[in-house]
Amino acid sequence: VPKHMPVQSSDANTLDRFIKEHKKILVLTGISTESGIPDYRSADVGLYARSKNRPVIYQQFIKNPEVRIRYWARNYVGWPRFSSMSPNYAHKFLKNLEDKNKIAHIITQNVDNLHTKAGSKNVLELHGTAYVVHCLKCDYTIDRHKFQDVLSSLNPQVSIKELYSVRPDGDVELTPEEIGGFKVPECPKCQGNLLIPRIVFFGDNTPKKRVQRVNDFVEECDSLLVMGSSLFVYSGYRIVLGTKSANKPVAVVNIGPTRGDD
Repeated sequence: VPKHMPVQSSDANTLDRFIKEHKKILVLTGISTESGIPDYRSADVGLYARSKNRPVIYQQFIKNPEVRIRYWARNYVGWPRFSSMSPNYAHKFLKNLEDKNKIAHIITQNVDNLHTKAGSKNVLELHGTAYVVHCLKCDYTIDRHKFQDVLSSLNPQVSIKELYSVRPDGDVELTPEEIGGFKVPECPKCQGNLLIPRIVFFGDNTPKKRVQRVNDFVEECDSLLVMGSSLFVYSGYRIVLGTKSANKPVAVVNIGPTRGDD
């Protein structure tokens, strides 16, 4: 969690009033830092501030076998810790509001499944989920936990330690020596080797049907509450723009400035 000033009572009162005044709130989140999963852009503590490494670009994953091997090796080592993370107070707070019928839908920019773990029902994962692996050439899918077992059987020489710092999409940083010799399975259905998490990689586009669902949510809601997002990525910022263009109120709760502050 980045450094921040104490919460001002006036801000808390404003948020409380916003929630009480609206009955069909659309919520956009990125609230996993307090669960131990870092974000990308927070000052001093985000991935970009702590490392020169950048997320894998979709086109690199598709075209370069070495990139795929490196990605899966890091993801394999980071998965036990990433998948063990628990919902934090913010996830539970939204679940409580959902139970009170204050929230129409939750749209999360995260891929960590924490809203579902908290018990929320109406969740749209804007950027997909790290909990499903699928083949790009056929309709094969596999649960990520089961895929971990597949990777483990192929790579008994790779040890998983608790010393690594997990990244926002679930992988960790490894040395070339640690990655060397790592094996990635082919799709058991079509024998293709393009098995990939069902997430929207950097450089890829959010599926059109998902974008349409978001647009429908904006039309249904009476307001938008943004929690824990800088709105730097356009797929999230677009939701703010759509809500404002519909003349519906927007509230933003975040540590640090956001793209939607104007």
